[in-house]
Amino acid sequence: MTSFVALLRAVNVAGTGKLPMAQLKAIGEACDFSSVRTFIASGNLLFASDRDEPEVAALLEDRLEAFAGKRIPIFVRSAAEMAEVAARNPFTDDKPSRVMAHFIAEPPTDAMLAEAKDVAGERMALGPRAIYVSYGEGIGKTRLKLPAVRHGTARNINSVAKIASLLA
Repeated sequence: MTSFVALLRAVNVAGTGKLPMAQLKAIGEACDFSSVRTFIASGNLLFASDRDEPEVAALLEDRLEAFAGKRIPIFVRSAAEMAEVAARNPFTDDKPSRVMAHFIAEPPTDAMLAEAKDVAGERMALGPRAIYVSYGEGIGKTRLKLPAVRHGTARNINSVAKIASLLA
């Protein structure tokens, strides 16, 4: 049995993609996952399953689409991978609330970082299927454009560490 988190993109953020966490939990239970729970209202489903990552992702995507009437992008990570993302944070010198792990579908590359535009003090680094960004002055003030994360989802390092701890 493997512990996983499904990180949903654009759920309950800035008035988009309303999904009550009780409903998200019920969807996880309907997939026959065990130890199903949510963490904060931004679309984090924690669970355990005997299935592999692609299978749990497909099950969730289908159930979420049936509920929402549209495809909701999700990024499934194992407990081990979330612990690795938390441990490999290269920006421990910044406030954890200002460091984001942007979860993406494929392994990140240096070329992805080279595509960044309007960099003004932000620092970036590659992680395990994630790109770390230290927003220094705060994400609300950034003009950074990083095409590689446009279709991903982000969590601040505090949330990443808490999710890793809950999955352990």
